[in-house]
Amino acid sequence: MFYKISNCVKLYIKYMVSVRCKMAVREELTKLGLHFIVEMGVVDVMETISEEQREILSIELLKSGLELINDKKAMLIEKIKNIIIEMVHYSNELPKINFSDYLSEKLQYDYTYLSNVFSEVQGITIEKFFISHKIERVKELIFYNELTLTEIALMMHYSSVSHLSNQFKTMTGYTTSHFKKLKYQRRQAIEDV
Repeated sequence: MFYKISNCVKLYIKYMVSVRCKMAVREELTKLGLHFIVEMGVVDVMETISEEQREILSIELLKSGLELINDKKAMLIEKIKNIIIEMVHYSNELPKINFSDYLSEKLQYDYTYLSNVFSEVQGITIEKFFISHKIERVKELIFYNELTLTEIALMMHYSSVSHLSNQFKTMTGYTTSHFKKLKYQRRQAIEDV
């Protein structure tokens, strides 16, 4: 399904959660001779895309573990996921406003609606998904050992180090200090969170 917005065709792509994914999408679009702008989970194609080009793109993206999305609910869920992933993993600082307000503002939907759709389709709440990603980011920051736990707590907008530590223990089963000592760091790929 295509959505025409000011002479652009918007394509929504599932599982597009990293810079490497964006590079794979750019490569396939370039092969098709298209002009485009790639953002996390969405591509603006600057010209009409034929059904044949769309089919080729779909097949090639599947080879990379990516998928064109046609369902409106699935598109909305991917937008939610991409906003969370972008915010937690690729931004130096989380927004200063309440997360639910931020998400509602970004997507122009009431948070209750977003939450209900997300939970219905994903089987978990947006908040649980958000917390899972925050904990993965905390793991990454602990792994690199460049910031203190206090700095990590501030950066990730925890009210205190003990709040971060409690949530970390709840989600991983480890204390932050025990996790830091582990030889094998139990981090997950972003798309697996």
